[in-house]
Amino acid sequence: MILYIDRAWLLDLAHRSLPGDPDVTDFGTLQAAVARHADKVMDRPVHPEVHHRAAALMHQLIRVPALEHANELFGAVVAASYLTVSGVVVTADFKQAGDLAERIARNGLDVRMVAEEIKGWAGRG
Repeated sequence: MILYIDRAWLLDLAHRSLPGDPDVTDFGTLQAAVARHADKVMDRPVHPEVHHRAAALMHQLIRVPALEHANELFGAVVAASYLTVSGVVVTADFKQAGDLAERIARNGLDVRMVAEEIKGWAGRG
C-alpha cells in the first residue's frame, strides 16, 4: 500500500517539529511536494518505493523552500516522518539526516541520489 500525504499533514508536522514555528512563505511548494511524491505516469507511480517518495518530499522542500527558515531541517523531518508513518523503522540519526539535507541544499543532489541514501536510513519493522 502506498501512503499519500497532504498539505495539512506537512503544515502540522512543521508546526509540531520545528523550533521557532516558522511562517510559510510559499504554500505552492508544499502543494508541489504533495503532488511530486504521489505523481503517476500512465497510471504507474513515478516514485514506486517508500524511500523514493520520502526522497521526493525531502528534495522538493529543500530545493524550493516553503518556510521562512529551517527548510533543511523540515525536509529531513518530513522524510523521516513519512518513512515512519509508512511502517519503516528509521535507523538514521540526526547527523546523517542533517548531512544529507545540507548536501541537497549545497550540492543540488538529484532525487535518485537522495533516495539511495534514504534507503540506507531504514530497516523494515
